[in-house]
Formats: sequence, C-alpha cells, structure tokens
Amino acid sequence: MPPKKTRNTDEEYKKLKQAIAAGNPGQLYFLYGEESYLREYYFRKLRDLLLSGGMGTFNLHELNAKDMSPRLLEEAVDCLPMMAERTLILIQDYDIFKAPADDRPEYVRIFSQLPDYCCVVFYYDLVEYKPDGRKKLAETIRKYGSEVCFARQSQNDLVDWIIRRFRALGKDIDRRTATELIFHSGDLMTNLLGEIEKVAAYASHRRITSADIEAVAIPQVDAVVFRMTDAIGERNFDRACKVLGDLIQMKESPVALLVVLSRNLRQFYSARLALEARKGPEYLADLWGIKPYPAEKLFASARRLSLSWCRRAVIRCAELDSVLKSRPEKDQADVLTGFLLELAGMNL
Repeated sequence: MPPKKTRNTDEEYKKLKQAIAAGNPGQLYFLYGEESYLREYYFRKLRDLLLSGGMGTFNLHELNAKDMSPRLLEEAVDCLPMMAERTLILIQDYDIFKAPADDRPEYVRIFSQLPDYCCVVFYYDLVEYKPDGRKKLAETIRKYGSEVCFARQSQNDLVDWIIRRFRALGKDIDRRTATELIFHSGDLMTNLLGEIEKVAAYASHRRITSADIEAVAIPQVDAVVFRMTDAIGERNFDRACKVLGDLIQMKESPVALLVVLSRNLRQFYSARLALEARKGPEYLADLWGIKPYPAEKLFASARRLSLSWCRRAVIRCAELDSVLKSRPEKDQADVLTGFLLELAGMNL
C-alpha cells in the first residue's frame, strides 16, 4: 500500500504550485516523496524563479549534509542576495530529526527567524523524510515551513499526463491504452517518461496501441506475475510456465517471485470475497491501495475462480514459502514450477 502522508500534503503541494505561479515562494520547504519526477520538476521551477538573472548562481548556497550544522545554515541565511530579491539555500538528504540534540533548538530558532529574502529548501532523494511529531522541531517546521510530499499520482492524473506527453511527441493514445501502460510499466512518472519515448519512437502510426506497448515497453515484475496468475486461472498452464520461464531468464529470484505471486493470490481471494458480498472494484482498490485499472482486472479474473480455489491457493502459497527458502537456489525454480502445476490442477 502507498505510504501514509504525515499531514495534508495534497494541500501543501497545491500551495507550492500556487506560490510558484504567483512568483512568491515561502521561506522554508521540505521536499520529499517517491515521485521523483514531480519533486525535481517543481524544485527546478522554484530554483529558476529564485535565481533568475545573470547573478543567479551567486545567490545559491548548497550545504553538504555531512557537514551540516546550525552555524553553517545561519551563515548562509545571513548572506544577502546579490543583484536579486532572493537567495536559495539547498540542503540535500540531511535527516534533520537525527541532528544532534544540542543542534535542534538552534534549528528551531533559525527557522522561526528566516528573513523574507531567503528560501531554505531541504530536498530528500536518497534519505527518507520522517518527521518526528513529538519534537518541537517538527512543530516549528509545520508553523514556519511547508512539507511537500510528491506522492504517486492518481490514475486519472497519470492518464492525462501520458496523453499530453504522447501528444508532444506527435502521437495519440486513448485513456484505456494509457491505463494499460501504467499497469504494464508502473505508475512512477520518471520510469513512464522513458517508456513513453520508446513507444512513441517505435510506433509507425499516430495512434498508440496495446501492441506497441507490449512490443517495446519494459514490464514491471508485478504485471508479468499477474499474467502468469491470470493464465493459471484460465487453466492455460503452458502460458503460465512460459511467463515463469521468462522471469527466471530475467534473473528474477524465485523467492521474490513467490512474494509477488502470494500478493496476487491474496488479491484474487479479496476480489472473490468482494464479489460474494456484491461489492465492486472500488472496494478492492481502497482495500489494497491500488489504482482502479488493476482492481478491475483482478475482478475480471476472480469471476473465473471459485472461492474455495482462491482460499486453497492462498494457504498453499503460505506453506510453500518456508519450503522454497529451505531449498538450494538452483532448485527453487523447479519448486515454483511445481507449484504452478499444482494450482493449475486444482478445481476452479
């Protein structure tokens, strides 16, 4: 499931966009979240806005996380802008909540007294930003700063963005095919951008098709394992084994594949239970924190499976976990293949 947000980050995200559009960003930002494309995009817009003009680079102060201290930050804050209205102070991947205890009150003091000409940005890429709400430092950040989480985008927002990106490359894609691309290659925009460019370059016609995506876009492991599980549900053991063989050829660990397969089977079980209770894909999407399109695909597959099959498959998958981990790595693929054969032979 997607990570829980620490506060109303959707509102903070909108406020950042509005502040940049108005040309009046605040004094303190914490930019984080797994959607690196958006995080970098809005940081660039913030940087370009604050460092406009020929002397822009003189007003950028980058502080090394390794050497970070209240003294260094205060020295950067005290630097007046040169032939510009604002300065930008950038600190990357500094876990401020793990700062020495004596430094935290100093950061509280500095954050509460930032001058109007200064914009301090804590940018998190390799280090996770985890606010500690018990500390006064967190309270000060909430009061004087803005914590902007760049989370994975909703399916509708991603589809709109994919359509715009293909259009910029001279191609058209309908909404259904765009959702297939998300399911096929994942929902992170940085990765999708590369896949969009490949698909657009490959397609000889203006309108992008599912075949174009299948031909050149790299699938995420979850999507490939779903195909394998779906083939089992159709009793197409040959196709299921071929997909497993492709995954093994890709050097995917059988143990890791079992983890994904186990999750898929639990999702099938959840979908079947939802069908029995006359609930729809929306319920499943909310339960598992997934997007509408994969929830719809799960429901379509679950209609072919009985409740008893789903229950038995989940139980056997759990039992296989310890068996697989006890076997030598060279034998694990055979164990997993045998499990697929067992699933295919179970009464649907």
